[in-house]
Amino acid sequence: MTTRTSALLNTVTDDGEGGLCDLPAEHLSVLAEEIRSFLVEKVCASGGHLGPNLGMVELTLALHRVFDSPRDTIVFDIGHQSYVHKLLTGRRKAFDSLRRAGGLTGYPSRAESVHDLVENSHASTALSYADGLAKARALSGEGDRAVVAVIGDGALTGGMAWEALDNIGAAPDRPVIVIINDNGRSYAPTTGALAGHLTKLRRNDTANARANVFTDLGFAYLGPVDGHDTVALEEALRGARAMLSPVVVHAVTVKGRGYRPAEADEADCLHAVGVVDASTGRPAGSSGWSWTSVFGRELLKVAGERDDVVAVTASMLRPTGLHPMREAYPTRVFDVGIAEQHAVTSAAGLAMGGFHPVVAIYATFLNRAFDQVLMDVALHRLAVTFVLDRAGITGPDGASHHGMWDLNLLSAVPGLRMAAPRDPDRLGELLREALTHKEGPTVLRLPKATVGPSVPALARVDGMDVLHRPRSGVPDDVLLVSAGPLAAPALAAAALLEEQGLGVTVVDPRWVLPINPALPTLAARHRSVVTVEDGLRTGGMGTALAQACRDTAVAVPVTTLGLPTAFIPHGARDTLLAQAGLDGPGIAAAALAAHRDRLTPHPVPPGVATTNAMTATDPRRA
Repeated sequence: MTTRTSALLNTVTDDGEGGLCDLPAEHLSVLAEEIRSFLVEKVCASGGHLGPNLGMVELTLALHRVFDSPRDTIVFDIGHQSYVHKLLTGRRKAFDSLRRAGGLTGYPSRAESVHDLVENSHASTALSYADGLAKARALSGEGDRAVVAVIGDGALTGGMAWEALDNIGAAPDRPVIVIINDNGRSYAPTTGALAGHLTKLRRNDTANARANVFTDLGFAYLGPVDGHDTVALEEALRGARAMLSPVVVHAVTVKGRGYRPAEADEADCLHAVGVVDASTGRPAGSSGWSWTSVFGRELLKVAGERDDVVAVTASMLRPTGLHPMREAYPTRVFDVGIAEQHAVTSAAGLAMGGFHPVVAIYATFLNRAFDQVLMDVALHRLAVTFVLDRAGITGPDGASHHGMWDLNLLSAVPGLRMAAPRDPDRLGELLREALTHKEGPTVLRLPKATVGPSVPALARVDGMDVLHRPRSGVPDDVLLVSAGPLAAPALAAAALLEEQGLGVTVVDPRWVLPINPALPTLAARHRSVVTVEDGLRTGGMGTALAQACRDTAVAVPVTTLGLPTAFIPHGARDTLLAQAGLDGPGIAAAALAAHRDRLTPHPVPPGVATTNAMTATDPRRA
């Protein structure tokens, strides 16, 4: 792709939709090339979803020439394909801040624009939003306001999409326009019977192209339409609007269109990139091993040792590290499409059949399958291992992708054990331990980050790793209990606390839930306990330890550090962790405050008997 001047782009985006609608059709191809050049320049500089948006240029132009946003509603599924939509709705200048703290988000955002009604970034939801919006328009007497849902063929593999199609198609007098952005893939090529059906429609080789699964569900079908021919797309969209009934417009697009590095990328057409060289699409240098890649390496080793180990993914083969195993053992890795609920219960069936499934999934997406984890796996005490990629703060993808809910949710599952490796060595170790557990589900949490150096233990005591002890002669003042990769900032905090004269123990429980019975005993030797985790600060490891201390009559106070119960915006991972007090200085400050509070006498209400609080609650002095 060559760099072009952006005269048309500047004119259209400065004037808004009016400028776009007034643009002669013969200029649209030039505008499309300018948009692609703009996207390559900006996304390569900041990171983001590149391939999907390069394939959406002409389709988005047609959408904004035919429909009057925001009066007409356009919902994108998944929302990462909305960059061109953002560009055409007054946000061109904000692209310099794409996915940076306080800047333009990588998904639709109601705070950014009235054109973004739905902030969806989990797949297969747009059709349900559209169904509800169409009902609302009918009830409000606003049936002339169009409802348009743009859904990728990958997102169409999710069961929720078919629940919505079932409802939309049954209401012929309630118009919804469903646009299938069919590029044949999500990350990897789309899998399953639906993918085969769409392929037949693309080739127009069914016995009757207009008789298909969509028409059988009550939709009119228009297509297939060349998704890079703006004139043909406009004609189809105007025809769909005129029908005043449920319609499917099948647009065939090319992911990564117009950018040679993306078109040549067999893995995922440069679906999502970090900061890369725009001329090559490649990073300027190596960033080291990611947690995901280390997991993929370790799982491959285990798969070579055990024939009963299989893997399941919900359309995230490469992003969750399963590609090496798929290459070596293709019959033992199952990509079920964007269908997290099905993935979990299918894994339950594999476990019932004598195999040990490893379900590799983003932590935020496991939220969608909580009932299946609880009732289909845990209730049956099935040995299924869940590897939660991108657990904790993920960074620039923002609120919908932070994997911060799992500790809280999964702590309620009876019989479930959860581990959090602090370094690559512990990842391999804990994966093997999980795969030997036969009495229920196990979970490993992995962050979205480059792995750091190994963090050696001074000793392993009752299954827990002691990472730091007070110097000889210094009392056991503070116990820091760190989960997974937060061991490093916990050790940094210990050093800062020692400068204040405190004796600090740092322990990594390795298995964070349920609480190791030896941990309250260790807590009882200290004046105060501080837990550090990158999930919600309520309902996770810290909450469970505080309860365990109460249950065992250990009166040492437990301070829980974690993430607030809030939708945390996008930003750099380290910055967001620091803002939550989960870096070395933040942990040290909280621990110091808790320790001082422990030593400070509090006013006693009149009539209440007084005791020496230190003597009453400190087991060393009782």
